[in-house]
Amino acid sequence: MADTNKTEKATTKKRNDERKKGNVFKSRDVVSVVSLFIGFFLAVKMGGYMSAQVRELYLYVMDSAGSMDTMSIADSGVLARRVVTSVFAASGPILAAMFLVAIVVHGAQTKFLVAPELLKFKFNRINPIEGIKRLFSVRSLVELVKSVIKIAVVMWLVYSTIMGLLEVAPDLLNTQMDIGLAFMLDEIMKMVYIVCLIFVGVAALDFFYQRYDYERKLRMSKQEVKDEFKQMEGDPMIKGKRREKQREISMNRMMQQVPQADVVVRNPTHFAVALKYDIDKDPAPIVLAKGQDHVALRIVSLAEQSKVLISENPSLARSLYGAAKVNEYIPPGLYNAVAEVMAWVYGQQKREIAPEAAQN
Repeated sequence: MADTNKTEKATTKKRNDERKKGNVFKSRDVVSVVSLFIGFFLAVKMGGYMSAQVRELYLYVMDSAGSMDTMSIADSGVLARRVVTSVFAASGPILAAMFLVAIVVHGAQTKFLVAPELLKFKFNRINPIEGIKRLFSVRSLVELVKSVIKIAVVMWLVYSTIMGLLEVAPDLLNTQMDIGLAFMLDEIMKMVYIVCLIFVGVAALDFFYQRYDYERKLRMSKQEVKDEFKQMEGDPMIKGKRREKQREISMNRMMQQVPQADVVVRNPTHFAVALKYDIDKDPAPIVLAKGQDHVALRIVSLAEQSKVLISENPSLARSLYGAAKVNEYIPPGLYNAVAEVMAWVYGQQKREIAPEAAQN
């Protein structure tokens, strides 16, 4: 039931987390087949060199056996070292090349992942119950089927090749030895080629199956995707409350600037924009606050309480609200219209100052 709920592809975060744990896609059969091909190719190319090593070892053993009446422990040690050296000299380059190729192919699949998480002790690795579960899992069944197919194919090819050689064995007895050996070697090489091609097919199928199985195990449920999103981006409810709080703080800060304005331009009930202009400092009037509907009413109310002049100009109020930004200068396209308002403001301020000067 849990697997049926996992219908979503793995997210990037999920893939990265699994990679840190060492869970990456890889096909062992691809590594084995490529290594086998390299080993077979080198064995064919280095056949003369390997034959020379075997021949030298054979001659050495025969010479040693002919020159010894008895073989001491020391002689056995010398002979064993020579055998090991010759075998290593003959097969060492091929084995080393196959080992390096296996590392490169494995690294190409895993992007040379080094996961310290895999080195940590985990109880489930030695837990017999978990071991039984892995033994009877789908993966184990697939591996068993692949192994049976490989063994069956190899056995059938070997059997077919041997039976074919037995049929022509009487004819081989009447031919020269080198011709007979060449024929047998040719038949054996044909068998090896067929085995390699079959293994390539098995490796290709294993590659696609392992890719499918890896993606299937990484799949996530819709709830897991949502939980991950919440973890990465934060709970939407909390983010909404945070944004609401930020808007509230910004609104309060904006309202605190209204008493500093020179004039509030408004459309009676829908729009209101508070402007300030210091002719000695500012290149143009600056917007201290703006609002619509109930916010506009609050701006007008604060302006009235602070005795800030209010100008009824519906078209300009709408233009300023749509084009201007708080704490920024008004757009150049509104300079002329705002200049008329500011001229009216200065006129009102002069009328208020004149009676006071007369009384003084």
